[in-house]
Amino acid sequence: MPSAKTALFVLLGLIAAAFCVVWAAEMARRRKWRVPNWFLTLTGTVTNFFDTLGIGSYATTTALYRARRAIPDEKIPGTLTIGHTIPTLVQAFIYITIVEVEMRTLILLIAASVLGAWLGAGVVTRLPRRPIQVGMAVALLAAATFIFGKLFGKYPEGSNALGLDGTLLALALAGNFIFGALMTIGVGAYAPIMVMVSLLGMNEKTAFPIMMGSCAFLMPIASLRFIRADKYDAPAALGLALGGVPAVLVAAFIVKELELDVVRWLVVFVVVYTAVTMLLSARAESRPTPEPLGPEESTGRE
Repeated sequence: MPSAKTALFVLLGLIAAAFCVVWAAEMARRRKWRVPNWFLTLTGTVTNFFDTLGIGSYATTTALYRARRAIPDEKIPGTLTIGHTIPTLVQAFIYITIVEVEMRTLILLIAASVLGAWLGAGVVTRLPRRPIQVGMAVALLAAATFIFGKLFGKYPEGSNALGLDGTLLALALAGNFIFGALMTIGVGAYAPIMVMVSLLGMNEKTAFPIMMGSCAFLMPIASLRFIRADKYDAPAALGLALGGVPAVLVAAFIVKELELDVVRWLVVFVVVYTAVTMLLSARAESRPTPEPLGPEESTGRE
């Protein structure tokens, strides 16, 4: 009889294959096949490299897109979710293999995050541009807060526990449901899950398979809604996928660990700046556009 981990890997492989087939078919149907430019591919490389080492990819990708005005703001959540899916699937296979965590806890947390993402994506795909801008700005500031707390050692170190039971498990399930929903608007799950598992007394390293596993299952599910609603930028998403997979392999098997505090400080600065500019854009778009004056009004004649 196959183990729970083997069954999880089989299911993960089936979901990965189905996602690739559906995405490729939809791009062909809508004639969206275009080779991503160097910037879009390099963005996938850089963000997924640091994501594998624990920085996170959503906030950094958003900051890079905004800096170059690469894609419209309202298409960023869908692009992030779809484009980072394949690199995240690769990360999940790696970290579930090499980091020990109780399988019951892992599977239940994955299920909670998938449910949250499915409901969250249904909301985000119907939102207009301005609410998405405001939501993403708040998400970026939240990400900066988590990173800032990590830099100053404000979070507990956790313990050696590899799983949860009872009330603590219920709290973790509620937390992962919320994190899954928030990911669909651009809130990366790594930092919140790291904080959550530490607060609940788990080994900090278990955040890697929990986060990667949760995202690997929830992102393809949430992506389906963004793909069907056509609310993403296809070349940008493809650039994240093509640039991301090699970066994940290099980070996981060659680099493995880096002193990342300097990078985290840079990320905090860039993310806060991006959040502020996004809020200013949302504010500007909320102002009513003055109607053009008619000939009588423009000349001052009755």
